[in-house]
Amino acid sequence: MPITKAFILGAGLGTRLRPLTTILPKPLVPVWNEPLIYHALRHCKEAGIQNFAINTHHLAERWQEFFPQNTFEDTSIELFHEQNLLETGGGIKNIAPFIEDDAILVYNGDIITDLDIKGLIKAHSESDNIATLAVKSEGANCNIAVKNNQVIDIRHDLGINPGTHQFTGIYCISASILKFIPENTKISIIPAFLEAVKLGKVGTFDADGTNWEDIGTLEAYKAIHNDSNLSDSKQSFISSTAEVEEGAELQNCIIWNGATIKSTAHLTDCIVTEGAVVDSKQTSQILS
Repeated sequence: MPITKAFILGAGLGTRLRPLTTILPKPLVPVWNEPLIYHALRHCKEAGIQNFAINTHHLAERWQEFFPQNTFEDTSIELFHEQNLLETGGGIKNIAPFIEDDAILVYNGDIITDLDIKGLIKAHSESDNIATLAVKSEGANCNIAVKNNQVIDIRHDLGINPGTHQFTGIYCISASILKFIPENTKISIIPAFLEAVKLGKVGTFDADGTNWEDIGTLEAYKAIHNDSNLSDSKQSFISSTAEVEEGAELQNCIIWNGATIKSTAHLTDCIVTEGAVVDSKQTSQILS
């Protein structure tokens, strides 16, 4: 059966992306002039996802501003607020009413990728795995041990293998994984994965050769704009409701919705956040 539901992880504090995440939750921070999460939603939608769950915590009230009708294009969105952060495992258990008896796709809210989501869904749907993880054979954190396309250890917790692959943070799970997650508990998804690994029911999907960008730090946030293959490397990204007066000079800047750039401003390598009014010369600053 095809997977038509997805859970986007959106509840994190985004501490590495401060001060931008003191204004917006990380998945709502604009990338290429639209909220980061729009890229994930569109990617999933193109793979056949019709219903989304998103968990919220930090600045939770901002989410309704971006999804006032609880929809994205022609898909539905259900927000699940976490009064206290539950981590990935607890977050999945918290959306059990959304999951029901269905398999779902889980997608980190701070990633931009061209991973073959359809292929991942197909691989999971055609297996009897409880979970299917998209993994890369190279990376800075190769702690997923894989043999014959099945996970045999994670973080060396089973003492079998310290790891051969890096986890991308995108995966499919069947509803049966819920039995491995305790109720009302702050817990990672890894212990549940390990229980399924012991049963031989965690598969892998090859993500080698795909683009995979974690927009988790200010450096990564700036870099993905600088590396966007623009014909003019000094072009700025100006959101649709920003006001830039005639005469202002911008080079390699990111201007959020609701910002005002006065005619006297000369900005280079700056991020201007919502509501900011800038009228002077600034270089390599975050202006709010």
